[in-house]
Amino acid sequence: MQSQDKYRLSLLGAMAIALHVMERLIPSPIPWLRLGLANIITLVALFLYGFRGAFTITLIRVLAGSLLTGTFLGPPFALSLAGGILSVSAMSVARRIFRGIFGPLGLSLIGALFHNLAQILVAYLLFIHNFRSLAVITPFILFLGTITGTINGIAAVFLLDGLQKSLDNMQNNQSEESQDNGLHNIKVR
Repeated sequence: MQSQDKYRLSLLGAMAIALHVMERLIPSPIPWLRLGLANIITLVALFLYGFRGAFTITLIRVLAGSLLTGTFLGPPFALSLAGGILSVSAMSVARRIFRGIFGPLGLSLIGALFHNLAQILVAYLLFIHNFRSLAVITPFILFLGTITGTINGIAAVFLLDGLQKSLDNMQNNQSEESQDNGLHNIKVR
């Protein structure tokens, strides 16, 4: 991996941590409900750097975010880690198997589904141990996950589009500069 890519991944990791921590400061009508805004950055990393980049961003966000919010090794940490690992894995597999079919929105919905399924499984295995309680709340969790996955997917579409336009503008400017330099050099000779 080039040093420029490491730098960009570091920036994406910092953005994901900032969103993770900022989201904890936003009051929520339901205590455990979060929008998962940091997952936007994970999705962008998946499109820019593949599975390794997205997985790295997820681990950085979960570890550093939990340390900053005081939830390290607690229930929120376990739920976030399990959800993050399974969602990145599922999005990566779906992207690889169904090349070109799923864009950022589709992959975000897949990620949201698997993130919630992992959290429900971990909650059952480690904390709740009551299948009926989880069976009652699971449809609600999946419904809210679909809403937040849609919001995050749309945000990722706009972010990736903006990055692409910025890259195109940079390439056009560099192309114009090289043409200008070429013409300038011809006139000087």
